[in-house]
Amino acid sequence: MSRVKRKQGQKRRGFKKTIGLLLVVAGAGITAVLLWGNPLHEKPQWQSDKPIFIQGKVTDYSAEGTGEDLMLPLSFIEEYVDDAVRYEAKTQSVIMATREQVLYLSENKENGELNGEAYAGEKTLAEINNEVYVPYESIEHIYGTEVQEDTKTGAVMLMRAGESVTHGKVKLDDRGSSVALRSRPSNYSPIVKDMAEGETVRLWGQENGWYYIQLDNGYTGYIQPANVILNGTLKVKAQAENLSASEKEWKGRAVNLAWEAVYSRNPDTSSMGTLPGVNVVSPTWFSIVSEEGTIEDKADPGYVQWAHGRGMEVWGLLSNSFDPDLTSGALSTYERRMQIIRKIITLSKQYNLDGINIDFENVYTEDGANVTQFMRELKPLARANDLILSIDVTPKSDSEMWSVFLDRASLGGITDYMMVMAYDEHWASSPEAGSVASLPWTESSVKRIMDEDGVPPEKLVLGIPLYTRVWSEEEKNGEMKVSSKAIGMESAADILKERKLKPKFLEQEKQNYVEYEVNGVLNKIWLEDGASLKARVKLAQSLQLGGIGVWNRSFASDEAWDVLKTFK
Repeated sequence: MSRVKRKQGQKRRGFKKTIGLLLVVAGAGITAVLLWGNPLHEKPQWQSDKPIFIQGKVTDYSAEGTGEDLMLPLSFIEEYVDDAVRYEAKTQSVIMATREQVLYLSENKENGELNGEAYAGEKTLAEINNEVYVPYESIEHIYGTEVQEDTKTGAVMLMRAGESVTHGKVKLDDRGSSVALRSRPSNYSPIVKDMAEGETVRLWGQENGWYYIQLDNGYTGYIQPANVILNGTLKVKAQAENLSASEKEWKGRAVNLAWEAVYSRNPDTSSMGTLPGVNVVSPTWFSIVSEEGTIEDKADPGYVQWAHGRGMEVWGLLSNSFDPDLTSGALSTYERRMQIIRKIITLSKQYNLDGINIDFENVYTEDGANVTQFMRELKPLARANDLILSIDVTPKSDSEMWSVFLDRASLGGITDYMMVMAYDEHWASSPEAGSVASLPWTESSVKRIMDEDGVPPEKLVLGIPLYTRVWSEEEKNGEMKVSSKAIGMESAADILKERKLKPKFLEQEKQNYVEYEVNGVLNKIWLEDGASLKARVKLAQSLQLGGIGVWNRSFASDEAWDVLKTFK
């Protein structure tokens, strides 16, 4: 055999040995992975200096500062804590509010305001890289959150009020001195961290038979349940609503309200009767009359004394004068809104009122958010002064100025009561004659707010008209001209008596109806009387509403009070 051939044979045998050795090593490695898992390590994917975690998941936001100087970005608060947090760029200010507290902070002011008074917080807003940051101490004060920081990794773990998480400790098995925290629920996935015996973990969920956990340093990953000893639950205290005395008093109690229309002077209480069944009167005493927040005051202390003497509460009504431009200016900034709020609270205390009823109508759609914010800022101060807060809303429609601007879902959460002004189905200048409030339309108006906006029935007060309209239809130049005038219940009854009219009951509308001619002009009246009021009371009871409210007291007949007092 030649030397060349011998060398080639030796090379082949050496190559085979090498391949065999590699296969043995590879086999051993595969066996080790199968038995012990993937030994490779990887770092967490989050790379920011101070990542913020919610429920074990890293967010797209980073904190600034640490300890007492910790600050969180406004956009994070809006996404994860309170989507109603308010930023006003013109004054570089942030407003955070709950039903009990409203906190105002500004980049331009050292001190903020809490419920309209100086705020003792040591930190204010800061702008960093074009992002507004809010002191965490303020967030914690308003929303009741809790936070845990890790100074080494920079991780910030925030829990919101009412949230809870199961706690546990790492338990070693017989395989080694540590337990692998893996990036995915599999032994073949890389290791995020080797965990020591007794290390604290938070259990956020399960996936494919593995626990998804988070360590105190923010690291998250998966661990087998056998390697965790669960030992309790960490729960952040929920923000329980501490009811004021008035809120407690009205809880479960039916509202039976009568609005008092005060235009130029207050009524003579000696001629008003007893108003049986009525437990709240709401006089239209206050109006915003300037963009700077000036309030016109027509209140009468004697009226309050008269009402209280008969066991009735007085909820003073504040209107926006139904002026859209004035409203736009008056509600445009925190300072202007708070000027109005402070004034109406002062007037309520001055006249010994029991509540405030807000009636803002004819508002630009783009100012609807300011109306909601006004109510959000008013509620904590009203509550602090033991005042019931309600707002009047129209039935839902496509009307920009009278309906669309109202965020009924948010307003329902803010206020104690929402008065649904279920009238003017056919309004003063309606192109066709019809009922002011037929029962099917009334029922639909209330149900839409309950179903579409989630306002609970116990917060809704059904607004009932004590007026109707006399419709006149006259043909002129081949066209039907329709006009109307509003009259109260006694005036309508006088027409029936004088003209000896016999009403026809309309089963669908649940109303009596009459028509008659005067000088060739056809007149139509859909009556508001005992029959229509009984149907409204029955509707409110069947829907388990929080109450009824009538517009207005001066339109009523004695028959009205006899029917309305049956609502309980």
